[in-house]
Amino acid sequence: MTSTTTGSTKVSIFDAPYRALTIGIILAVTTVAFEGLAITTIAPKLAQQLNGLQLYGWIFTAFMLSQIIGTMVMGKQVDKRGVFKPFVWAIGLFVVGIVIAALSYNMLMLIAGRAFQGFGAGSIITCVYYSITLSYPDALRTKILAAFSSAYILPALIGPYFAGVLAEFVSWRFVFWFVLPLIALAVFLTLPTFRNIKAIKHAPDQKGTHTEIYAVLIAIGTGLLLTGLGMITDWKGIILAIVGAVVMIQPLRKLLPEGSFRVKRGLAATILTRGLYFACYIAAESYVVLAFTELKGYSSDIAGLIIAGGSLAWSFAAWLQSKLDEKDGGSGREKRVIVGIGIMIVGIAMVITTIGWPGGGIALAVMSQILAGFGMGLSNPTTGAIALQHASSGKEGEVSSNIQFIDAFGPGLSIGIGGALIAISESLEMGIYTGIMLAISIQLVFLLLSFAAAFRIKTKGS
Repeated sequence: MTSTTTGSTKVSIFDAPYRALTIGIILAVTTVAFEGLAITTIAPKLAQQLNGLQLYGWIFTAFMLSQIIGTMVMGKQVDKRGVFKPFVWAIGLFVVGIVIAALSYNMLMLIAGRAFQGFGAGSIITCVYYSITLSYPDALRTKILAAFSSAYILPALIGPYFAGVLAEFVSWRFVFWFVLPLIALAVFLTLPTFRNIKAIKHAPDQKGTHTEIYAVLIAIGTGLLLTGLGMITDWKGIILAIVGAVVMIQPLRKLLPEGSFRVKRGLAATILTRGLYFACYIAAESYVVLAFTELKGYSSDIAGLIIAGGSLAWSFAAWLQSKLDEKDGGSGREKRVIVGIGIMIVGIAMVITTIGWPGGGIALAVMSQILAGFGMGLSNPTTGAIALQHASSGKEGEVSSNIQFIDAFGPGLSIGIGGALIAISESLEMGIYTGIMLAISIQLVFLLLSFAAAFRIKTKGS
């Protein structure tokens, strides 16, 4: 690529040498983000139509667990082969998942499609990060990464509502078909550049090979655990749950920072805190939509608007915390995490009140989402910054991997546990109301655990 600066000349990520790749990256990320966020709104409707409400949680869990595998497996392939072929495979698998999901005639087929989508999505983001590292000079990387992050904002604001409108007035299947033209355009813009990016030769990395195995074992173990929990009233379910938990233990020890099981002060406590509150927020959002549509009778588009309120609050709080961080030089980060999680606790408690109280209407629902989203916006960038503070020289990638792993694994597990509680309620004939209330209430428990762990966060130098 050509030099980015000549004298005092400013160079932009949208200048001719970078324009096509920049637009392609933004489109690719926006497409993945839209698909991930839009499904939240339409999940109740498609679960109903496919007669699979007892498998509701797997709509999300299948995506997130396979995303972990895609991220780690494709990262290894990119190191070996460069970005072109892995990106083609990533896009292909993502498209296969879209088509399978759009054509689904039962929940198992839909879940299979979501698994392909998750693997493809994790692989696509890995390829994008690799291309940013090799295609943009250091002076432009912060700018393209900022554009990368902003690509999530529009889908977060309009994705849930737009998906709700499509599901309500056309068909939920069009939420999947809609993204195919965007994918095609992203491929058209990025592939010419990706073709010219050569792989960097590395020494054999035994740890990387193990990481791929750990990712697969995590997915298998989590799948067994959640399947067993869903049928825990049967002895077979108990055995499956125990086997799944045992399979997960060693991979978790390897993929999380040392001391995570003991909530060791510092990096381990930071990652654990983040994993718990992030899992709670994503899972609660998933089941809130189900509650609003199934129990409160709201249409999918209205439920999408309520969720969008949380996204707006998240964006505002993220901006606010950056200003506060600039003002105090990072000295108030620990307090901001604790305050953010405290606000989330109020928001999730208000969600439970909204669902359980017959008089709980749209105003209370919107306020609950605003509070939960604001708490997320205050906490999430801050824990990321604290975690990276603990990265020693040459270990920045490892800490980044810790963050990416917990952001996918936490919600996948948490949503799956909520889905298992709904399945148990259905099998015991306790009704969907009980199942949904249990699924959201367990998220509040995780959030309280996160709040406790947050007091063991320690910024470097404090």
